[in-house]
Amino acid sequence: MKILIGDDHLLFREGLCRLLAQLDAQANFVEAGTFDQVRELAREGHDFDLVLLDLQMPGFPGFSGVQEICEAQAGTPVVIVSASEAQADVRAALDAGASGYIPKSSSVKIMLSALNLIFSGGIYVPPAAILGDGPGVTGTVASGTGQAGGAGAPTLTQRQRDVLRCLREGKSNKQIAYELGLSEGTVKIHVTAVMRSLGVRNRTQAVIASGDMQA
Repeated sequence: MKILIGDDHLLFREGLCRLLAQLDAQANFVEAGTFDQVRELAREGHDFDLVLLDLQMPGFPGFSGVQEICEAQAGTPVVIVSASEAQADVRAALDAGASGYIPKSSSVKIMLSALNLIFSGGIYVPPAAILGDGPGVTGTVASGTGQAGGAGAPTLTQRQRDVLRCLREGKSNKQIAYELGLSEGTVKIHVTAVMRSLGVRNRTQAVIASGDMQA
């Protein structure tokens, strides 16, 4: 798993790296202390699996910056990790395309649960932010399908589609990891996300349920 962390506090970045290692012990972390650095990395064609972005780093241009990074890393979850818990900031970040908003005051357990939800195609919203019935949002977390009410075709990230294609080809997690340049732990996370999005319990059912979806 390749993760971009954009935050101007070195100690916080180091803490995030240690925490995220619980998701994937072999994760590769790329750190940036300014928004300009985040922008450069996002535009260089790096194939990130996750982008964590602070709202207060030097050079941050406002929520247009969130949208810019989301567009530069299309298909990659961009998650805000901020000290601000203001409802307006949460809504603006989601409107700009963020896949979730995690306050820095969150516990380790909540942060890991939020990231697992996001990898499953959902959207995490802090409980304190009462946003009403926005698309896919239930007030705390989004539907595992990433769609409002679970209606319509499941939404998969490009990486999840790549994994689904490999599942259709009958490849093992080890083979998928080798082909896509991922760790087996990361592959397991994506396989689980695919199964949740498709509403199935195993790999065979995922292949059948995907039907004519283009992976």
